Amino acid sequence: MNTDIENLFKDKVIGHPAGLFVIFFTEMWERFSFYGMKILLVLFLTAPFLSDNPGWEWSRENALALIGTYSSLLYLTPIVGGWLADKIIGYKWAVIIGCFIMMLGHAFMVFETPWSLYLGLALLVIGTGFFKPNMTSMISEMYKGKESKKDGAYTIYYMGVNAGAFFGMMLCGYLAENLGWSYGFGLAGIFMLGGLIQFWLAKDLFGMIGERPSKIHEVELPQNINEEGPKEHNENEVTIKLNPFTALDKILIVLSSIGGVLYLFNDPMSKIGNINLLDFKVGSLDGSNFTVLLALALFLYLITSRISRYNPFVRDKIIAVSIFGIFTVFFFAAFEQSLGSMTLFARDYTDRVLVGSSATVFKVIDSILTVVPLVLITWVLYLLFKKTYSKIPYSNIILGLTFVFLWYVVFYKISNEFSKDTTEVGASWFGILNSFFIITLAPVFSKWWESKYNPSVAMKYGIGLVLLGLGFGVLVFGTMGIEPGAKTASVSMIFLILAYLLHTMGELCISPVGLSYLSKLVPGRMIGFMFGIWYLAIAIGNKAAGSMGGMIDKITAEYSLSTFFLIFTLVPAGIGVVSMLLNPLLKKLMHGVK
Repeated sequence: MNTDIENLFKDKVIGHPAGLFVIFFTEMWERFSFYGMKILLVLFLTAPFLSDNPGWEWSRENALALIGTYSSLLYLTPIVGGWLADKIIGYKWAVIIGCFIMMLGHAFMVFETPWSLYLGLALLVIGTGFFKPNMTSMISEMYKGKESKKDGAYTIYYMGVNAGAFFGMMLCGYLAENLGWSYGFGLAGIFMLGGLIQFWLAKDLFGMIGERPSKIHEVELPQNINEEGPKEHNENEVTIKLNPFTALDKILIVLSSIGGVLYLFNDPMSKIGNINLLDFKVGSLDGSNFTVLLALALFLYLITSRISRYNPFVRDKIIAVSIFGIFTVFFFAAFEQSLGSMTLFARDYTDRVLVGSSATVFKVIDSILTVVPLVLITWVLYLLFKKTYSKIPYSNIILGLTFVFLWYVVFYKISNEFSKDTTEVGASWFGILNSFFIITLAPVFSKWWESKYNPSVAMKYGIGLVLLGLGFGVLVFGTMGIEPGAKTASVSMIFLILAYLLHTMGELCISPVGLSYLSKLVPGRMIGFMFGIWYLAIAIGNKAAGSMGGMIDKITAEYSLSTFFLIFTLVPAGIGVVSMLLNPLLKKLMHGVK
């Protein structure tokens, strides 16, 4: 393994092993496909059937019920996929299998039929389960013994994630809205195929890194003289597990999991297909709500009982992580409106038609936003090609061909827009703002975290949630003139742009921070379990986002669109204030972890 790591570091690109950039481009194409498809889903499902670009004309509630379940499952299957990779198939093969399954999912989406849509979404969920947790695991394995360079490696990887999301939403969205939905879904599939072939042909570059796990365990030597070396144990010595799962714990895990999954599937099925798996009532609660509340109660009892069995030092830290997990649910319930109700707001309530000098200015800015990042990434591709052409020539050729095609699509988009006298900004275009603001603002926030003014984690959560609420507050102000029940309006684009800016600033305070503090607070033996809990919190937040976003028509009809966005203003901001007020308590529970 160490030999493979040293070999990887012989061929460097921008100070990092070439293998990191193979992973970078694979992740970029996967995120291109993933976000390119996801931004289209709510638009396709709710688009009028009788229109120039016909969709399925679903109600917003039904569309967001499906999207909420889909988004939630995307954070649950990686728990299983990560376990399978760790124990059986290895990270490298998990990535290949995930890419292949996701490619099939995108292919089925092209047909625009109910069976192909559901099958496509199911394959994307399964494929993401294999893919999502294992790319970062490969990077971690690549940098064993070179921890000082790991932060830089993850930064480069994170840029690949955002570059893929940026171009995917921009180009898939553009083709879908201007040529037809199948073109957008198809483009996502093409680049997923390119990412699969490229990684497959480059897999030998990594040697044994990411291969199937060996039964022979390596012992890491101490990295400095102050670190204790590994201790030898008598093979006959009985190892006592700390706080092992009891039979009751396992029963609670199974029951709460079954209840949660039943709710996830029953919610869209009962609304869209009138198929109710939980067709009963308990008091005033219908079967679906009763089941999910019971599952949540069982899960909370499980967590509480397990926490109570730890020693006070560990118990305090896990309580702190659990509180941050609750804040995470509230954050994602509001933040994930970006690919749901905010995308619908962009399409139906935003003035997106530009004429004259305004149209020209937008075309120029949009072209710069598209071309400059693509030039930089193409330059990285050139550096990778120079370093690895003799080792992985076919992988580089495939990667080069995907970039040629990417440049062609970009050229088509730009030339097509400049040939028009007026410009209608696509509803999907606003989705790129999050990735753009992340790329531009991440260095600023990184400097802030490294300065003497670096706030505590509770304050970061508080600031992030308040910024998220302020973003929705901008939309409240912008929609005040819209009549209750209105299905369309012409609100200025500036309100949506400002909202995305504030939301991204909030995300930069929370998303990169959560997992980092979890790894610091939780004992090593519990990392896997707590990562699973963390993904579960995000999954709950995503489902809540779909359910709450689906109420847009009811709230708008009875009150107003401003009232709908006011809910997302007050709740996150209020939770943010709570986080700030709990700062002294949370600091105490964290026992000096910073």
